Amino acid sequence: MSIKGRAYIAGAYEHPTRKAPDSSLAQLHAEVALGALADAGLTMRDVDGYFCAGDAPGMGPMSMVDYLNLKVRHVDATDTGGTSYLIHVSHAAQAIAAGKCDVALVTLAGRPRSEGQATGTAVRPLNPNQPDTAFESPFGPALANMYGMVARRHMHEFGTTSEQLAWIKVAASHHAQYNPHAMLKDVVTVEDVLNSPMIADPLHRLDCCVISDGGGAVIVVRPEIARSLKRPLVKLIGAGESVKGQLGGDVDLTYTGAARSGAAAFEEAGVKPGDIQYASIYDSFTITVLIQLEDLGFCAKGEGGRFVADGNLISGVGKLPFNTDGGGLCNNHPANRGGMTKIIEAVRQLRGEAHPKVQVPGCRLALAQGTGGSLGTRHANATLIMERE
Repeated sequence: MSIKGRAYIAGAYEHPTRKAPDSSLAQLHAEVALGALADAGLTMRDVDGYFCAGDAPGMGPMSMVDYLNLKVRHVDATDTGGTSYLIHVSHAAQAIAAGKCDVALVTLAGRPRSEGQATGTAVRPLNPNQPDTAFESPFGPALANMYGMVARRHMHEFGTTSEQLAWIKVAASHHAQYNPHAMLKDVVTVEDVLNSPMIADPLHRLDCCVISDGGGAVIVVRPEIARSLKRPLVKLIGAGESVKGQLGGDVDLTYTGAARSGAAAFEEAGVKPGDIQYASIYDSFTITVLIQLEDLGFCAKGEGGRFVADGNLISGVGKLPFNTDGGGLCNNHPANRGGMTKIIEAVRQLRGEAHPKVQVPGCRLALAQGTGGSLGTRHANATLIMERE
């Protein structure tokens, strides 16, 4: 079912905390829900659809609907890691178009920083029910290792350099300096990135995202409701989702599922990559950004290094402003599902509510892109294209 013009994002809210040792997970979900509803000019009584992923406590939507005292007629608990919340927005739009709900609440929250999770460097525990366990887990893979393999392969195939990857962090830091809530506010140079400790060759510490507590929420509504509210109109016009695995051993680390999710979203929206004025790109590592930019069609395969170099992602300077809140590389990355914050900053840009120093003038078309899982093994991708009406 096409979502083009069938639903609008009426509310968006990002939690200001980056460390919440005294807050429960359910409390953080509730706080972002209230924030997004207030932003939209709605209340809990208006919500009749609820969406969350594996970061929600207890039994997901069952627990949270009860905790929030919602009366809903539609729920969704799709969990695809960092992609989850872009897929939830798409699914919410589909549910609204099908008449299943009118006002959908989508919440994310996490406490990995307070819980001391070594998200990227710790070996993940064995899961005997996972079909790949017997073949991969004995080697002790960690996320940083697997993304390091992707970066090294891209360098081998296309001549990409560490200096080019570093420009992605530099761009994120230029934006984060204007975000009072960002974990890393200092502007860095290419040399700073290259001189930071090596984590998983060729990825340095500053090639990796931060780990934070926090969360965010969005409200997706029917067009009639959106037009009745006193908020700028942000229309959903395209969405795509995909999963890429090991393909029966036919492994190619030089592309991601964004090649399919992006193509589907652009086709539905009826626009081209060159039409996009702002892009929120999932940035667990610098290589994550570079390879998705290629797969989305912003540049040719193998040209990503040259595309991001020399500040081309910096607002007011480059060809494609990206992650103007500082992104996962500098701002926050709660619950290993940072796709939510990508949606929120895209909404800010379309509303003209981003920081004045990074606001894209006259921003009318924006893209949000998420990835969940590991580019080195199996992952999901989702793309949303939004338009200011």
